[in-house]
Amino acid sequence: MSDPSAASTVDTPLAGAPGFERMARAIRWLVANREVQPRLAELASVLGLSPWHAQRAFVRWTGLTPKQFLAQLTLEAAKARLRASESVLGAALDVGLSGPSRLHDLFVRLEAMTPGAYRAGGAGLELRFGVHPTPFGPALFVQSPRGLARLAFLSEGGLEAALAEARADWPLSRLIEDPAATEALPAAVFDPGARDAPLRVLVKGSEFQVRVWRALLGIPEGAVATYGGLAAALGVPGASRAVGAACGRNRIGWLIPCHRVIRESGALGGYHWGLDLKRAMLAFEAGRSGALADAA
Repeated sequence: MSDPSAASTVDTPLAGAPGFERMARAIRWLVANREVQPRLAELASVLGLSPWHAQRAFVRWTGLTPKQFLAQLTLEAAKARLRASESVLGAALDVGLSGPSRLHDLFVRLEAMTPGAYRAGGAGLELRFGVHPTPFGPALFVQSPRGLARLAFLSEGGLEAALAEARADWPLSRLIEDPAATEALPAAVFDPGARDAPLRVLVKGSEFQVRVWRALLGIPEGAVATYGGLAAALGVPGASRAVGAACGRNRIGWLIPCHRVIRESGALGGYHWGLDLKRAMLAFEAGRSGALADAA
């Protein structure tokens, strides 16, 4: 089986540009050391760059200085983003949940398994997988004939745990290691401008879970929603726990953005691939979208 660390680089403006691996390492290092608020010189030393070049490269990748990125990892930044999202979230979710021109269909076409196929546990389905680099470390991509069936980050548990989970979710399917079949997926996921058609995604879940996942696709990058707010938008106020459980069952990381759902207090809540990764994703999106809290 392939070693994730040996996965080939991705030919995409995001993952293939000079310094991709270095900046991915910078993001992970800052998240891991956020509580000591490291200085720019320390980050530069980790990256093997001068402080000036480290800052310039980091801003080019994330839209933030390292200091601003660290500020975005705090509870106060999450609260500020939540307040800023309130005015735009309702309209975005309304568009994403209704009508023949749903917002998410412009970027992602989500297809759920039929009840019969769900009960059959994916019998006869051939799933091909590969491990590829992303801005948040190596990830397992699983492709089905009907679209992307899994995007699992390997920060928690590693490849064997991710594959065991995939086999448990698709017990009667055939899982085949085939990196060539999945090598185009990172570009399609992390560089939407490179797509010439909506990205097809295959999900396996209950009717309610699929409704939650469709709603998540309506939350704009840089914005966040609360579990309770999402439940209300779905017409089931008071079902925040059920919404949280559905988010926890999401197997398409980043693309179905359960990382954009947080608690009313601004606390992050849970995340299937770890809270450090959730923090990094929210900070990264804040920089790309310009949704900054005040940061010196």
